Amino acid sequence: MAPKWRELADKLAERIRSGEYAPGQQLPHIRDLVEAGEGSKSTVHAAYKALEAEGLVTSSRGHGTVVRQQAPLKRLGIARYDKAKWRDGDEVAFIADRVASGRAYKRGEQTQSVSRVPAPAMVAAAHGLPEGAEVYARARLVKEGDQPTHTLTSYYRPEHVEGTRIVDPAPGPAGRGGGFRVLYDAGYDIDHMREELFARIPTTEEATLLQLAPGEWVVELHRTTYTADGTVVEFAIGIHAASRFAWAYDFKVPDSAQEAKQ
Repeated sequence: MAPKWRELADKLAERIRSGEYAPGQQLPHIRDLVEAGEGSKSTVHAAYKALEAEGLVTSSRGHGTVVRQQAPLKRLGIARYDKAKWRDGDEVAFIADRVASGRAYKRGEQTQSVSRVPAPAMVAAAHGLPEGAEVYARARLVKEGDQPTHTLTSYYRPEHVEGTRIVDPAPGPAGRGGGFRVLYDAGYDIDHMREELFARIPTTEEATLLQLAPGEWVVELHRTTYTADGTVVEFAIGIHAASRFAWAYDFKVPDSAQEAKQ
């Protein structure tokens, strides 16, 4: 049986999705739901925090809990890596998601740290390095407004990025076109990628960093980026608040049999 706060959160979420509570409308005060027999103050508070984590409401002092105007961010597939965006323009992948979602990126919504670290086993395996070999880790926390949406840590071989903007710890994308443009300018033209997704319960540290309510899951992304000759130039691990994204993939369906006839 689900806990009482989860049952209440699900009930309120259904009312939001059905339009009973419209975008911009304030939900009842916690004390009103307590008096209506929906649960204790802590139960209602936990339900509201869950709705906030799921991207359905926002809460602020003086305004209460209000139904969000915006749907979850679109997290594009192939389209977010279009070279016309980052090689020929100045748009990085996560900003392409914002554009597709009809939302804007504001300066300061991405912070980062850059450090040279011993490669964890997974990172070393992706890059074909001995475990413990040094790599650069570029860790980002991305927000929409004040709400974190995801983290992304990219790992690079030092010989690929030493002396480039990628190892500059200044907040925000790594200049025009982001990290992919830096790699391209350094002679590493990206040819293809592999992405793997895993849904799981967050760690305590992740739940705190992403401001997740109890019971909120995350989607872990592993992205491996290759040049045409198979050289791995980036291995990235992203942790996404599951309810704050709608994942979209648009791709051509292969027909190997037909290609073999040609």
